[in-house]
Amino acid sequence: MAHILLVEDEENLHSFLKLELEYEGYEVTVSENGKEALELFHRNQYDMVLLDLMLPGINGLEVCRRIREESMVPIIMLTARDTVMDRITGLQLGADDYLPKPFDTQELLARMKGIFRRIQYTQTNDAVQLTFKDLKLDIMSRQVMRGSNTIELTNKEFELLHVFMKNINRVLTRDILLEQVWGYEHVVETNVVDVYIRYLRNKLDENNKEEYIQTVRGVGYVMRQ
Repeated sequence: MAHILLVEDEENLHSFLKLELEYEGYEVTVSENGKEALELFHRNQYDMVLLDLMLPGINGLEVCRRIREESMVPIIMLTARDTVMDRITGLQLGADDYLPKPFDTQELLARMKGIFRRIQYTQTNDAVQLTFKDLKLDIMSRQVMRGSNTIELTNKEFELLHVFMKNINRVLTRDILLEQVWGYEHVVETNVVDVYIRYLRNKLDENNKEEYIQTVRGVGYVMRQ
């Protein structure tokens, strides 16, 4: 049974979601503010965090950032703020998905199941380590090394690099990358891929050259030997 930390200060909403999630077989712990959520996270083991953006005290973005400093637990942000920059900021801080309010509970459940499926697929179908040039990606520890140096990546950056390193010499379109990294259920603009490619290049190569990820104009991107 997956244990979910639901961080939401609106009582009617978190009471309803708790009932729905428990009906689906999840164990649910509710927190109504960011400070308490972080305390609970440090004391317990959770399989996923459902995180409201607008919280009293410590806001959801800061909670997400602090959790990502120590854990790769999946995070879905639930928020009434739905601008492109809000979504990009949340994803950049390490959220796995972003669901604007009001939302349908069935859509939330579908996205949760999609994330759990991708995690299970990664654990059961991938090699333990992938290498490309001087990069090494470790699936189990979710660690990336360039030579002897550790490269700190957000969850989405890691997943994006993982897709590239599984498909060396294969040109990947933006649609393929959206499907593989953000999932079938996720609706985001294709320019999010370009934004994350830029983030990844900056971290892999400080000069942001195309040493690792090359652009194939009019098609997509490739890691080419």
